[in-house]
Amino acid sequence: MTDIAQLLGKDADNLLQHRCMTIPSDQLYLPGHDYVDRVMIDNNRPPAVLRNMQTLYNTGRLAGTGYLSILPVDQGVEHSAGASFAANPLYFDPKNIVELAIEAGCNCVASTYGVLASVSRRYAHRIPFLVKLNHNETLSYPNTYDQTLYASVEQAFNMGAVAVGATIYFGSEESRRQIEEISAAFERAHELG
Repeated sequence: MTDIAQLLGKDADNLLQHRCMTIPSDQLYLPGHDYVDRVMIDNNRPPAVLRNMQTLYNTGRLAGTGYLSILPVDQGVEHSAGASFAANPLYFDPKNIVELAIEAGCNCVASTYGVLASVSRRYAHRIPFLVKLNHNETLSYPNTYDQTLYASVEQAFNMGAVAVGATIYFGSEESRRQIEEISAAFERAHELG
């Protein structure tokens, strides 16, 4: 095990012993093994969503702590796989991305529909999948700063994903459309669980 205090050096005491005096801790929703029961149980999400959230919180090295470690590898569409993986060509192969998440003890792996769909039969039961539904593409000029749907919630659900994610460029010319699309997608995701 690494000695964290040694790594932090002269700042160790200040960083490791810091106590916030601005916001009392009893006003915060702190992580814990009971996070879903304590924090999410009274919201309007269906039981299937709560089950999937519990799956996320109970998988990987941080299982049961209330913390999440998600390996996000969703940039291949936006920046090209070459820009993302040229330094580590092993990760051009989607199975190696998922294997990395499993080996690292992540709670979840987040990626594109194409990456996760290509390995879902082999891995969806071994580590939770989070499918990124939309992407920008920066390969054309000029860049439009517009997130476009690349996958549907149904496609993510059918491959066994427990969650979906999306990006919205708030303030961009297309942000209102993006908000409407993602709001509808998340509503459908909550219906499916």
